[in-house]
Amino acid sequence: MATVLVQQPPRRSLRLLTAADLAALPSELPSGPVKYELDNGRLLIMSPPGETHGSVQATVAHLLKVHGQKKGHGKAMAEVTVILRRRPDRVVGPDAAFVMKRSLPTRTSRENYLETIPELVVEVRSKNDTLSELRSKAQDYLQAGVQIIWVIDPAAKTVTVFRSGESPQILREDDTLTAKGVIPGFKVPVAELFSE
Repeated sequence: MATVLVQQPPRRSLRLLTAADLAALPSELPSGPVKYELDNGRLLIMSPPGETHGSVQATVAHLLKVHGQKKGHGKAMAEVTVILRRRPDRVVGPDAAFVMKRSLPTRTSRENYLETIPELVVEVRSKNDTLSELRSKAQDYLQAGVQIIWVIDPAAKTVTVFRSGESPQILREDDTLTAKGVIPGFKVPVAELFSE
């Protein structure tokens, strides 16, 4: 059998994707559901969350709804797509978010992605997330104008709180989680996030 050499075309610069490109991608593959983010126009494929991740996400979204939205302080959301910036596009999907009353009504893009920057976002660490990736993502959130980021680590049972101009603070199960400046009166024991 003869070997055929195929001339490779010259490498061109990689085309950066936009929020519109992201919206056109399938949400289902033959292997199951899939989620994406854009990191400055580069496609990131997110692994599906596990049971523990889903449980913590549901708990925190419920707490934001009860202590924030139902008390008239703003709007709580779970698993929302947010455009942090354009050209190149940075599109993220925090596990939960809270938009203060002063920022309502929210603005959305043609793709129905949130363009209003939430004052609080929550990321629940999945098994494939590295701490350095989550720290970098928290910095992106801060640069976009998010006031508070909670990075919840179910395995370590900790919450790392990022605030603009402050060093990250690690809270453990016996500490109390607050949302000072965003949700008045929000005080929840960290242990409550991990209770079954």
